[in-house]
Amino acid sequence: MIVTVKELDRAVVRFSGDSGDGMQLTGTLFSTLSAIFGNEISTFPDYPAEIRAPQGTLSGVSGFQVHIGNKVYTPGDKADVLVAMNPAALKVNVKNIKKDAVILVDADAFDESGLKKALYKTEDPIEELKLGAAQLVAVPISTLVKESLADTGMGNKEILRSKNMFALGLICWLFNKPIEEAMRLLHRKFGKKPGVLQANIKVLTDGFNYGHNIHASVSTYNIRPTDMPKGIYTDVKGNEATAWGLIAAAQQAGLQLFLGSYPITPASEILQELAARKDLGVITVQAEDEIAGICTAIGASFAGNLAATSTSGPGLALKSEGINLAVMAELPLVIIDVQRGGPSTGLPTKTEQSDLLQALYGRNGESPLVVLAASTPSNCFDFAYMASKLALEHMTPVILLTDGFLANGSSAWRLPDLSQFPAINPPFVHKEMQGKWAPYLRNEQGSRYWAIPGTEGFAHRIGGLEKDSRTGAISTDPANHQLMTDLRQQKIDNIAKVIPPLQLSGNSNADLLVVGWGGTYGHLYSAVRQFNEQGRQAALAHFNYINPLPANTEEVLNGFKKIVVCELNSGQFASHLRSKLKLKGEILQYNKVQGQPFTVEELLRHFSTIL
Repeated sequence: MIVTVKELDRAVVRFSGDSGDGMQLTGTLFSTLSAIFGNEISTFPDYPAEIRAPQGTLSGVSGFQVHIGNKVYTPGDKADVLVAMNPAALKVNVKNIKKDAVILVDADAFDESGLKKALYKTEDPIEELKLGAAQLVAVPISTLVKESLADTGMGNKEILRSKNMFALGLICWLFNKPIEEAMRLLHRKFGKKPGVLQANIKVLTDGFNYGHNIHASVSTYNIRPTDMPKGIYTDVKGNEATAWGLIAAAQQAGLQLFLGSYPITPASEILQELAARKDLGVITVQAEDEIAGICTAIGASFAGNLAATSTSGPGLALKSEGINLAVMAELPLVIIDVQRGGPSTGLPTKTEQSDLLQALYGRNGESPLVVLAASTPSNCFDFAYMASKLALEHMTPVILLTDGFLANGSSAWRLPDLSQFPAINPPFVHKEMQGKWAPYLRNEQGSRYWAIPGTEGFAHRIGGLEKDSRTGAISTDPANHQLMTDLRQQKIDNIAKVIPPLQLSGNSNADLLVVGWGGTYGHLYSAVRQFNEQGRQAALAHFNYINPLPANTEEVLNGFKKIVVCELNSGQFASHLRSKLKLKGEILQYNKVQGQPFTVEELLRHFSTIL
């Protein structure tokens, strides 16, 4: 084996161990460090649905993958470096690493008991797993951590909780990242627990120094920094970005932000983040269930707030009656659906795109609303903002679709300048309308005017029963119901005039158009880019605006001979396009429903079968 310092544009690191080994924290800290030192990042936390599977077993393995470097759009297909804290973590992740990967293992865990729990057939996991080409670094991490903290008075169990910091120190050495910034991050997290803080800092330092002592036995990496636009950067998870997008929209609109919600994986962090922002005037209610959550939000909207509710697929089903009330009452409301594997409880910690048709049609009656989809962890901010803008300006519920991959993943984020974001102007009533106004009087966009309760001269009632288009009184007149149904639909259709047109990336003259939506963007963009670099021809049309579709959608799609729609479901967006557009050619499909994102490799293979 030749040991080298590898100069790379990008690299993939995967941290893996038991659910209690702190791999999510370790991966998050390394991701943040990489972002601070000028690298783009894309992360993929991958953990089991069980709260705590049996220690050391295959079902209990928790992983965190991060891709660092420049021109990074996905968490990477396979890792250059694997940290495996036990035999099960190594076995589960063989499929996720490159043949010549650097593998760091806690040698103490690879005893007879550990190998047995992980169902090894031999006492030589390297040979059994055919990892001869890999660079193995077997470090007695548990023993070294015990020695490091022997004089602290901490118990054995408490001491071993710090072994993830030893692994982080090793990885910082491996990638030539100074640990001073990691110490600062630890101060931020454990500052109120000085004993825990000092223990973690000592173990981190020991891991870093250990790496320097073994520098002759393994290749190390230098990742070239990215030439990014000037600004203040941090790493941000999709759920965090969504929460902050709502805050920004409320500020721009001059309204109070209210979130009525009920915890559910993987959306709970939105509630948690907003609940911590009382300093910014945010009001949150953790309701007793999903139905109560949306009902509090509808009440807050009626009272004149920017109102939102957050959930995942099962919760969206429970909220359907409430959403219908907001449609009929024509109240602004943002519903965030962080999609997960279904149906029913399904795969709560895994990602999927299978709530699309539920978002579009999952209500009784003719019940149109706006549906948007974020496509990266950082642009969850942008589309939470846009969802709020469209809801407030067009007096309609808006469903924002993210997913577990975006919500828990992170990317480098340049803190936005809100002056560059479009203004938000809700259609409030004004004094000149007194005596002429009715609850369903509409502006030129078809949106009804918003009268805040208590505004003198604008007392009114709204609700779930059909209303007269002129007076706002309850009406069962057939012709009026037809008219109001048409008006509600037209209001949504009109939004196609104000959203951005569909854009293409890749080769616009290609025969093949790849179509995607939401959180598949990074993988599809990377695959199309590599496909063109290989001398093939393809373009990408990625959708963030689902209903209504961009006004030029039909024109763009009809410019290609072959179209393949790629999505993490059984073909829901493909069905939506077929129902809405008159297309010249056939829409092909490439679908995956495994609780995992696409890989660039599998996408390239499929594109090759089409052309």
